[in-house]
Amino acid sequence: MKQALLATAALAALTVPALPVHAAPKDPVKALNATIVPGHGVRFTGSVTWTDGTDERGARDIKGVFQFGKKDVAAFDITMKDGDEQQRVIGIGKTGYYSGGLIGRLLPEGKTWYKEKNRGMPDSWSQFINPAEVKTLARLLKNGTTKGDTVSGSITVKELKAVSAWVSAARLGNEHDGVKISYTLTLSSAGLVSRVRSTYALADDGTTYTSTVDSRYTGWGGKVSVKAPAPATVTTKIR
Repeated sequence: MKQALLATAALAALTVPALPVHAAPKDPVKALNATIVPGHGVRFTGSVTWTDGTDERGARDIKGVFQFGKKDVAAFDITMKDGDEQQRVIGIGKTGYYSGGLIGRLLPEGKTWYKEKNRGMPDSWSQFINPAEVKTLARLLKNGTTKGDTVSGSITVKELKAVSAWVSAARLGNEHDGVKISYTLTLSSAGLVSRVRSTYALADDGTTYTSTVDSRYTGWGGKVSVKAPAPATVTTKIR
């Protein structure tokens, strides 16, 4: 009987499947740095929704690309669609080009682009979180809690201004510095950000409006090209 029990135990040991060996998680900052090559970048799409607590609406669809320079994001090209209205923003270095929307209706005849100093993130309905910026990603990881392939946390606009050129160059007054943005990053097996979901709330005339931006990122490190509009279509004047 004793020999039979030992034989059964030995057989059971042979038939128990081995537990999978999980690879150590990738360092997202190192993974991002490895993709930063001039002329390469990342593409993204996104959607914006807002609610006042009783009504929820889809406010905008976004698509675009970030292009890297030697160390970080050097240019971007974003198209934003609100219903039947479409806007496009191109940022190259310290110069921004704006087309469509309200600006498009104020341009002189024959001009389709308005040029000014680059303001970074176009407006508050854009994605505040830019995972293509090294310092921004590092701060998000520091502020957040990592669980599996997600990182969740919160960060204020003031904190973002300190690390993100995308936010610090935008048209945001200091009165919004205390606004807290909650975020969840989803990481790919390579340690790169594949999705960002962010939410923030603002009060206006006694009503609190909550905006949520859901963005997805693909093609990290692929070749991209952001070009300025044809000079003949650009103006620095508005009617």
